[in-house]
Amino acid sequence: MHSATHQAIAAVWRIESARIVAAVARMVRDIGVAEELAQDALVAALEHWPRDGVPDNPGAWLMTTAKRRALDHLRRLKMQGEKLEELGLDLEAQEALVVPDFVDALDAARQDDIGDDLLRLIFTACHPVLPAQARVALTLKLLGGLGTHEIARAFLVPEPTIAQRIVRAKRTLSEAKVPYEVPRGAELGPRLASVLEVIYLVFNEGYTATAGEDWMRPALAQEALRLARMLAELANQEPEAHGLAALLELQSSRLPARTDRAGRPILLQDQDRARWDHLLVRRGLAALARAEALGGAQGVYALQAAIAACHARATTAAATDWARIASLYAQLAQVAPSPVVELNRAVAVSMAEGPAAGLAIVDLLLDDKALRNYQWLPSVRGDLLAKLGRNAEAREAFLQAAALAGNAREKELLQARAENLA
Repeated sequence: MHSATHQAIAAVWRIESARIVAAVARMVRDIGVAEELAQDALVAALEHWPRDGVPDNPGAWLMTTAKRRALDHLRRLKMQGEKLEELGLDLEAQEALVVPDFVDALDAARQDDIGDDLLRLIFTACHPVLPAQARVALTLKLLGGLGTHEIARAFLVPEPTIAQRIVRAKRTLSEAKVPYEVPRGAELGPRLASVLEVIYLVFNEGYTATAGEDWMRPALAQEALRLARMLAELANQEPEAHGLAALLELQSSRLPARTDRAGRPILLQDQDRARWDHLLVRRGLAALARAEALGGAQGVYALQAAIAACHARATTAAATDWARIASLYAQLAQVAPSPVVELNRAVAVSMAEGPAAGLAIVDLLLDDKALRNYQWLPSVRGDLLAKLGRNAEAREAFLQAAALAGNAREKELLQARAENLA
């Protein structure tokens, strides 16, 4: 019984933690303190729910408990002689206690440029006082509720490195007394690129989860898409904001077709394209056209959106313009060199020119340290070897990929591919 309750708590926490931290941070004006208070609410749930049962609205229970902890924290500070102005207990913080937590995004934008607690959280965590990598790691943790091991996989770096970045980042923000706000005017532009990167990483975690039992975490992907749309509206003259929105719209269009009824993964070439969300496809193509009209066709996100658009425009897998996709990946490699980009280019080249051409590129990546624990390198290699009839080598590659996979569904898929070659 307790096990089921603990699973329910973990599921609710993953969904609600970002909103809770964001709302509490608006009250206490300190991200590190806000996360600690939110964790206190989680501990309270672990104590009470197994005994009393899961409440009807578990998210609201956690939010209320965290806000009560925040009020207690503020009262303690007041009793210690702090001034109310220094506590951040201003009109806005008081309103946070009575205003609904989930206001409509567009209404919020009209009220306060963005007016969304989650966006305040992102922009604060992405403050220039932090190194770029720390901004992304901290925001991914706070917004997505991800563990350090999951973030480490996203960054392709050791877990202790990520843990240190997060701890130092929270300490730096606290010591620098960084205001909990969304930048405006001239300050907005320089900080936008970091926020775009964060949203992109959050979406990727939702699109293909790095760990857990499920292939995807759609709620996380949808939250990233919502934030990308709001950013595109806010920075409507920034081509990369539209490029990111386009990419996420187009990728999100595939979500309904990426798993079967049992939750098992369905790879792109095997998906039923009738199940794609064609409204999202149209939105994505429109956002891409906007990015290109603003002169951003060569932007990192616009190029990826253009690749996604090639898939979206193909009515069947066989109709995909792989030559154009390979060309776009080559352009992306010039703009943002990365072994992962090169691996994706290898896939496109293999589809356009044959598996041997793709394998030649993949083999050049085998000694790249950044891909040492990246399961898709041996997975892609296994696929190309199988197409070349080198089944024993392909099976070994798929087993290697399965051993590296942190996601249970992903592991099952790779093991099945290996078994099919036995």
